[in-house]
Amino acid sequence: MNMITFFIAGLLVHVVFFISIFDIYFTSPLVHGMKPQHLPLPPPAKRLVLFVADGLRADSLFKPEINGTVRAQYLRSVIEERGAWGISHTRVPTESRPGHVALIAGFYEDVSAVAKGWKENPVEFDSVFNESRHAWCWGSPDILPMFAKGASGSHVHTYTYPATMEDFASTDASKLDTWVFHEVKGFFNSAKENQTLLSILHEEQTVFFLHLLGIDTNGHAHRPMSKEYLDNIGLVDDGVAEMVSVFEEFYGNDGKTAYVFTSDHGMTDWGSHGASHLSETLTPLVVWGAGVQIAQRTFTSQTYDDNYLEEWGLETYRRIDVNQADIAPLISTLIGVPIPLNSVGVLPLQYLDNSQHFKAESMHANAIQILEQFKVKMKQKEETTLSFLFTPYQFLTDSKQAEFVRHARELIQIGRFDEAIDGCQALIGLALEGLAYYHTYDRFFLACSVLLGFTGWTAYVILIILKTHAGLRKPPTSRNAVSGSGLGSVFVSVGLLVVLLLLLQASPITYYIYYLLPVVVWFYVLKESWLFTDVIRSVHRLPLSKCLGYLILFAFGVELLVAGFFFRAVLTLGLMALALWPFISGLYRRAKSRTVSWVLSCLCLSVFPLLPAVGREPNTNYVWCAGALTVFLSLCYLWSSHRCLHGRDRHLFVGQVLQVALCTYVLASTHSSLQQKRGLPLFNQLVSWATLASSFVLPLLSSTRLFHRLLSILMALVGVYLLLSTGYEALFPLALSWLMFGWINMEQETMSTQGMSNRTELSSFDFTETIDLTRIRQLRLDDIRRSYFFVFFIIIAFFGTGNIASINSFDPASVYCFLTVFNPFIMGGLLMWKVLIPFVIVMCAFESIQVSTRLSSRSLFLIVLVISDLMALHFFCLVKDYGSWLDIGTSISHYVIVMSMTIFLMLLSIMTHILTSRRIVIGRKMKMHFT
Repeated sequence: MNMITFFIAGLLVHVVFFISIFDIYFTSPLVHGMKPQHLPLPPPAKRLVLFVADGLRADSLFKPEINGTVRAQYLRSVIEERGAWGISHTRVPTESRPGHVALIAGFYEDVSAVAKGWKENPVEFDSVFNESRHAWCWGSPDILPMFAKGASGSHVHTYTYPATMEDFASTDASKLDTWVFHEVKGFFNSAKENQTLLSILHEEQTVFFLHLLGIDTNGHAHRPMSKEYLDNIGLVDDGVAEMVSVFEEFYGNDGKTAYVFTSDHGMTDWGSHGASHLSETLTPLVVWGAGVQIAQRTFTSQTYDDNYLEEWGLETYRRIDVNQADIAPLISTLIGVPIPLNSVGVLPLQYLDNSQHFKAESMHANAIQILEQFKVKMKQKEETTLSFLFTPYQFLTDSKQAEFVRHARELIQIGRFDEAIDGCQALIGLALEGLAYYHTYDRFFLACSVLLGFTGWTAYVILIILKTHAGLRKPPTSRNAVSGSGLGSVFVSVGLLVVLLLLLQASPITYYIYYLLPVVVWFYVLKESWLFTDVIRSVHRLPLSKCLGYLILFAFGVELLVAGFFFRAVLTLGLMALALWPFISGLYRRAKSRTVSWVLSCLCLSVFPLLPAVGREPNTNYVWCAGALTVFLSLCYLWSSHRCLHGRDRHLFVGQVLQVALCTYVLASTHSSLQQKRGLPLFNQLVSWATLASSFVLPLLSSTRLFHRLLSILMALVGVYLLLSTGYEALFPLALSWLMFGWINMEQETMSTQGMSNRTELSSFDFTETIDLTRIRQLRLDDIRRSYFFVFFIIIAFFGTGNIASINSFDPASVYCFLTVFNPFIMGGLLMWKVLIPFVIVMCAFESIQVSTRLSSRSLFLIVLVISDLMALHFFCLVKDYGSWLDIGTSISHYVIVMSMTIFLMLLSIMTHILTSRRIVIGRKMKMHFT
């Protein structure tokens, strides 16, 4: 297998490994074909009004001001006098779309929806709006359309404001909520003169949905502790009170309207959401009106993990907590519509003020609705699994299902409602466990197959390194050909058996890839197994102590990298350990000044992982400092080396210095303008986009001498990074670049001690020259260290300033120089480029080291590939079915980051290999011509 084929095969294999994690852990939980469950008793309410205050934290609503005054007086009066309240516990990711899906459809959406910006429906689903007779919705164009799109018929009516109103630079984002309240009042005023609409509005099973986005937008723009955010809560509270008056007046105070006030997610103190902090997962829930339990005083101690009751002054009012998905069954029950078919919510009976008979019937409908999903899921799995391999869920077999349902119905008929409720709750618990059982039925075998393929691939890469770069080449023999043919027959037989089993089970096409990949990979591993014998025979010629030391350090180093994903402080320890490298290797004797620079740069960079994550403490003064420092150092370099620079390089460098100064001004000017609520200046926006576009072009205009090209790339990237910075992270590229230049110089010294290089080579090297094949060497043990350094610096680039690789919880203030109107794709793309800028800096340094060490790029990359694959394997093995969703999600997110990095590197290697091969061919032709 030639190298280009190897790299392409490796790319495809890693794409399969990347996609597999989503097929194994993030498949859609939805099933279809269930029957809706109708209540046999009349509901307590004819209509329901759902208020969702987007981005509202529970403590921001419930906690009184310092002087004791209540921020939301109307809702507080509801809690104390005529309604029920509690906390709605959300799930990760705490985003608007999955939050609303849980509230209105009753299930926790598959995270694949993030690929569509949480806007479109990856799969169609049922909702309370769809089950209602009519639903009217007012609010954001990002949320409402998805419920209208998934509805059958045209009974879901949406009214949205223009997307341009969702502007983080708006003078007052509460106008989004004012718009909703104004539109609702206008709607009911016009309905009084429209007899057709008036008649429809008086029908039963009607839902009104008011989506209030102002709080979330103000939280992003000004933080949850700001005056804007807190004042917006007061405005929403007044608006809710006004809306209640509008509804009651319109319906003549008939007592048939129920009200639900809640939030889709909370928000951190630094204005982000998406993760699992309590400020993001604790949202308020207030319910009042028809069929709802009135306020209940309690003088017994209420114990909750958050310990907020006393702080909120609500310790004497009964608190009823629910999971977010439980709100959908509550809404459905209050107005008497079937619970959404895919709902996994459990009806919170404590919120209902009705007879025990009604509660028992409601809980029975809830249990049957979830049991229907279980039956469909079980049937699907049974049909796609061979009978002798199928293991049913033992706690809910067909006979047990029938027994549960029959017994519950008998208890209701004889009036033993409390026992019937208990039985239905037990049935719901078992059905939910059974749903999870069948949903994850194939997970273990799929994970084992991918793990087997992954380990085989890693072993194959190691064999390739030994075969092509360690001098272990064995001439083919007829005996080897025969054994290879026999081995091929065995693996073809195994492959055909796997295909037959998958065909009989009507498995998805992806299953064929996951189960056949290990067969192919391990065939090639065993085919090259003679290399292991060669290695064993060569052991006596190897420096065993050095090899063993490298192996121990390598294993420890990989564990250090893995730990760095979970604990950023580990990266600081790693950098401090790297600072000792010149002293351990003895390089400090030859290069004292470069050693000092290396040590200082390591220590300087080691400070960043100890600082708070990016976005928590924004301060543009740091950006000013970073910009000023960049300009000062650039001018110093220009002054000291102006004679070495050609005229074009000098003019380009001066232009880039001025561009960095302009970016610094634009960043400060933009944030000052936004603070004064004057919006994003057009000039600043144009400069920002122009800087981003020019950053891809300007480095190409610089000299082809390696050092000058590196400097031009750095200046171009720093300008863009400054525009995307909000605090201390603006200094990070400077510290990282200092270390990268120090690394390049130290590697030159390393090669000098081996008599293979000199100090002037890098600065005078022109990378457009043809490659001298006689200077490319084989791998050595020291190259393991170089590859490890590269992977370590890549991890530093990702996590040095916090987990900025998480797009869900990013601070939109990072992109205010480019745009302020909410657009998840453009904002996410800009953030990703911010994440990649340090990555590119490290990549450029690594390529320079490959040049200075006379090693082909594919040689070092093979070692890098082994290290990254070992890390990915580590994270893959950390994912456990029995862990919490957060634990699973954390390990999977780390696995995705490592795999994305590996795929990016493989693409880069394929491009580099093609370009290098072309240059080698040209060099050979030129050499033959002159000969």
